Amino acid sequence: MNKTAIDMVQASADASAAARIAAYDWKALAGELDGFGCAVLPQLLTPEECSSVASLYVDESHFRSHIIMARHGFGRGEYRYFKYPLPDLIGGIRTALYPRLADVANVWNERMGLDQRFPGEHAAFLKQCHDAGQTRPTPLLLQYVAGDFNCLHQDLYGDLAFPIQVAILLSEPGRDFTGGEFALTEQRPRMQSRVEVVPLRQGDAVAFAVHNRPVQGTKGNYRVNLRHGVSRVRSGMRHTVGIIFHDAR
Repeated sequence: MNKTAIDMVQASADASAAARIAAYDWKALAGELDGFGCAVLPQLLTPEECSSVASLYVDESHFRSHIIMARHGFGRGEYRYFKYPLPDLIGGIRTALYPRLADVANVWNERMGLDQRFPGEHAAFLKQCHDAGQTRPTPLLLQYVAGDFNCLHQDLYGDLAFPIQVAILLSEPGRDFTGGEFALTEQRPRMQSRVEVVPLRQGDAVAFAVHNRPVQGTKGNYRVNLRHGVSRVRSGMRHTVGIIFHDAR
């Protein structure tokens, strides 16, 4: 396939993704992100799309690296980082989600007193990443089997980091696996940490704060620190796509 044909296919994927992203109630989703640091996008992918993406895991030609989590103290399980060009579906969803989340991210930075503002289009933000030496793609495909888990962490890969990311569950709980719940913790100043466990079905996505977010207090906004992870998988196999909007060094 020549470059023109590839560009046409990607443009079609981007248009399809933009249409499905636009169908969500983004005012309500922004409210969930503001209130709890996360929001669920039900049925972002169809079961057929979930199976198609999960099946890519065994084909190394789609990926730039393979991480065995136990070797790095990340937990147990494994994942692969996609290489550019991303699969059409993943690239299209990433491009379409970004402007909606950038609106939230810019409000958050204003409330936290941060000067950085994110451009309206993902391509413009990626150019900023690449100009800063962050050129490696970060979307990834994760695979867990019984006994695997992901320790609480933050996906920060350089000085430039977009404050919201998205995870899409590709497997069906209760059928393909048990356990393996997505969890988010929030460290609040001079208070005990808060935990959010997010129930997902196959094809559902969760958008969540990567690092910091503002919370309205009695004396104005204060900043909380978040980490996310996955509880122990009890049985079966669990696949997830992680969509991170900044690239890595």
